[in-house]
Amino acid sequence: MLRALQYRNYRLFFGGQIVSLVGTWITTTATSWLVYRLTGSALESAVVQYEQARRLFPETYPEVLRLHLPPYVKIVLSNEFPRSHIVTHFSRTGGVYFGPFRSRAFAERFEARFLDLFQMRRCQEDLVPAPDHPGCIYGEMAMCLRPCQQVVGPAEYAAEVDRVIDFLRTGGRSLVDSITRSRDHLSQDMLFEEAARQHKRLEKVLEVLKLRDEMVCEVDRLHGVAVTRSVAPESVELWFLREGHWQEPQRFSFEVREGRPLSLDKQLRETFATVALRKLTVRDRQEYLAVLSRWYYSSWCDGEWLPIETWDDPPYRKLVNAISRVALRL
Repeated sequence: MLRALQYRNYRLFFGGQIVSLVGTWITTTATSWLVYRLTGSALESAVVQYEQARRLFPETYPEVLRLHLPPYVKIVLSNEFPRSHIVTHFSRTGGVYFGPFRSRAFAERFEARFLDLFQMRRCQEDLVPAPDHPGCIYGEMAMCLRPCQQVVGPAEYAAEVDRVIDFLRTGGRSLVDSITRSRDHLSQDMLFEEAARQHKRLEKVLEVLKLRDEMVCEVDRLHGVAVTRSVAPESVELWFLREGHWQEPQRFSFEVREGRPLSLDKQLRETFATVALRKLTVRDRQEYLAVLSRWYYSSWCDGEWLPIETWDDPPYRKLVNAISRVALRL
């Protein structure tokens, strides 16, 4: 009977550089052997380990890998009066996801702080609005529009939710730009006290935005590329994320033709042109994001992550610099 007894990730020197070895110890009643694969980085090891564990242990691989899904802030749109809450799993019901966050504590802190900037409700109940609803402390403090007491209707409340989603989708720019314009106009009109209040509000918004990491974004607009070492000489590995979906990695080599190196910018443009969007299932999507975020937030992150604001306009110069920095470590 064939069994996979152990699945481990090791690191060793190979070809003058540190590489990783991912292997499975296989045993039968007669003999044992080791099936292994050399990898160039901790991220590649984590991806290979995840994919092979799913194949070898289809029922128990999350426990084998200790795969913990990262937290997200979800705006629940399936409710007539949307609200936010912290989740670790994606669902097919209506909602907008923002993350992944380093930990649940970071997600909860960010959620609490950005909600202070708006008047979206914080209660988790399915509202049945009525004039005699008891309400809550946030309504009394003018930090909620109080739809529970029918102070506003669904349309007015939806407009506030749209402001929240716009704030999250733009990385806070929608609110920062609005406050900045208001402050500048007040200053020009010599209404300095009001301008000072707007400046204080702007500082509060900027403090909230500092609670996000570079990877935190609306999942459907989460684009980026991780740059890591490669086992191949004079090469790096590019790990693409597009619309929150894990794509096939690309090996990027520093080619020399006729004694002259090729333009990195030109090679990158050609590489990006070959990355076709691959849509994953809900489970695959959240698990690959878990593997990536664990690497990114870990102390053993051995590459660089470059977020991409829009896939149609990648920051090629920044990516060239990132590749150059990783290449210097080879």
